[in-house]
Amino acid sequence: MGSGRNRDMHKVVLVTRKTRLTELICKYNTIEQARFYIEHMGVDFSDYVEEDRMYTQAVSEVARVARQFARVQVIDRSYVSNMIFGKQDVVIAVGQDGLVVNVMKYLDGQPLIGINPDPGRWDGVLLSFQAGQLARLLPCVLDGNYDVREITMARADTRDGQCMLAVNDLFIGCRTHTSARYDLRWNQDIEHQSSSGIIISTGLGATGWYKSVMAQTRRMADLFGLGSVRDHPLRWEDARLTFVVREPFPSRMTQTGIVYGKIGLADQFHVISKMAENGVVFSDGMEEDTIEFNAGSEIFVGIAQQKGRLVV
Repeated sequence: MGSGRNRDMHKVVLVTRKTRLTELICKYNTIEQARFYIEHMGVDFSDYVEEDRMYTQAVSEVARVARQFARVQVIDRSYVSNMIFGKQDVVIAVGQDGLVVNVMKYLDGQPLIGINPDPGRWDGVLLSFQAGQLARLLPCVLDGNYDVREITMARADTRDGQCMLAVNDLFIGCRTHTSARYDLRWNQDIEHQSSSGIIISTGLGATGWYKSVMAQTRRMADLFGLGSVRDHPLRWEDARLTFVVREPFPSRMTQTGIVYGKIGLADQFHVISKMAENGVVFSDGMEEDTIEFNAGSEIFVGIAQQKGRLVV
């Protein structure tokens, strides 16, 4: 323990996730039955075992090191939404980029360390460190001597007080493959639309779902000889969002004029549902955690006051 540091002042919250092997064992009860299922499908089961071994080893090393400097609480990702984080907490996520994203939106200024448990397997854009680096890193973070990269988040609010944050993106639309119907209001412009939904992306999320939509747009423009489509991607920390309407459908009752734009601090962006059922709002691909968006519901989208603080 570093000199003068009081381990009681801090708590390290170590967030873990189930590996593919763990999930298979939960489903099939034993590792033998899991092996039989995977090998019956013609898949190499040893890859599942090796991934689990590397992950378990990384988590054990992180926990061992963290306990030298502070109190440690280990929680599974499924409990993060109900976790009350202390102001002095340091949070460590061991997993893939998606785990860092899921954890970040439940924090309020606490530093978040992303640990890559298997660099040979995961690129880890948000996983700046490996388990072996924690012994030198953690004392610095606990002493406040570290660098962070701030990450702008999106926020969706309803009239009845519900709120949802997004680190990558928000989706507003229909939970099924049917078209979503809604009124879209962007500053002074208003349209009644029918589409496959709206994606509102942060700077960090520009490499995710938003990127796939823009890739299709660029290729279509190229095929039709319309020239290049220029898009100026946002930086992670930029206080702006980008929205894209997916597959807008023109008709006598629906318009397609507002399909792309930026949302800054002074901009107004809200959507009123015209759907009897199946309307939803969810963030970062977490479809199991939604806000219902049915007839009469109104969603206000803007930039969240909270910032993600990723240790780099």
